[in-house]
Amino acid sequence: MTYSYIKPRAKKIVSAELQLVLTFFTISIVMLSLTYGFLKLKIFTFEQSIARIEEKKVDLNDAIVKMQHQIYIIEKESDKAEKISTENSVLKESIKNLFDLVPERITLSQVELKKDALIMYGVTPTKQIYEFLLQAPLRSIFNNTYTSFYQLENGWLSFVSTNTIDDKDVLK
Repeated sequence: MTYSYIKPRAKKIVSAELQLVLTFFTISIVMLSLTYGFLKLKIFTFEQSIARIEEKKVDLNDAIVKMQHQIYIIEKESDKAEKISTENSVLKESIKNLFDLVPERITLSQVELKKDALIMYGVTPTKQIYEFLLQAPLRSIFNNTYTSFYQLENGWLSFVSTNTIDDKDVLK
């Protein structure tokens, strides 16, 4: 005796609906795993990129410090060159003024210019010409003026004039 009008079917452990659900769950888990792996890879590459950028930043900061040091050295050398140029201009003007100070009748053979002294060697026709035309202006410039005269064979006088400035008057 049969109680059913259909033929019995064999029962499966996994039904078609359950198979469909498991397939969707498996695909979802695989997609989430691939997304997680991709994001982990991107995070790793970004961290490496950040590390390289930090190294470049440190290198650039070191280069900036070196350049600033070089700029400081160049500025100091420029200031020193400008100071030397100014001193040379002043010295050149002083020497020009010194030679303008010497009258035509007196001939200089040698001049030694030191920081606080001027030593002149030369020839003058008479002692009075030297005293009035050269020694008077030298006394107005220098604190101490000493002159030695030596008679030459032609009647003229050879002189050595040592002119000094006191140490406290020297500009440093």
